[in-house]
Amino acid sequence: MKIKTLWLIMGLATTLTATAQNRYFTKTGHIEFYSHTTLEDIKAVNDQVTSFVDIETGDVVFSVLNRSFQFALPLMQEHFNENYMESEKFPKSSFEGKIADLKSIDLTKDGKYPVNVSGKLTIHGISKEIKATGSVTIDHDKITGESVFAVIPEDFGIKIPGVVKEKFAESMKVTVQMNYQKYIPKK
Repeated sequence: MKIKTLWLIMGLATTLTATAQNRYFTKTGHIEFYSHTTLEDIKAVNDQVTSFVDIETGDVVFSVLNRSFQFALPLMQEHFNENYMESEKFPKSSFEGKIADLKSIDLTKDGKYPVNVSGKLTIHGISKEIKATGSVTIDHDKITGESVFAVIPEDFGIKIPGVVKEKFAESMKVTVQMNYQKYIPKK
């Protein structure tokens, strides 16, 4: 899994080298998920997301180490990694997709633009096609991508034991924010 994700990111980086002026990246992207029930709120945040976006093709990829999600309670974090995500077996989650309506974004004009993104989300070793709405904000030479969507853990083979099932919402609210900077390849 580690090698596959590394090859995916390296492949995109290599493919886009000829058009480096069109590539943006971040190593500090933000993903959080949230579950609310009457018994408990569960929230985790990860600010170590690596992502590339090509503003010419609309290609976007991100990769996240599951162990980098931070919880308010250490026991929640332990259960997340050991019992639910099985982070030893599935160390990363990733997304590989495309901004569908890239032509609607005026890359020469600062502003916030609505977008539709679709692609393959891989969590817990299972890949699913997803579609989400979001926005892209252009601010000089910086690009911010944001989206909020729902993920159902069971769709990705994540099993919640019956004993604690009532503490988990059926679907998790996922919030993504990537603050991209122009990618300048090392020479």
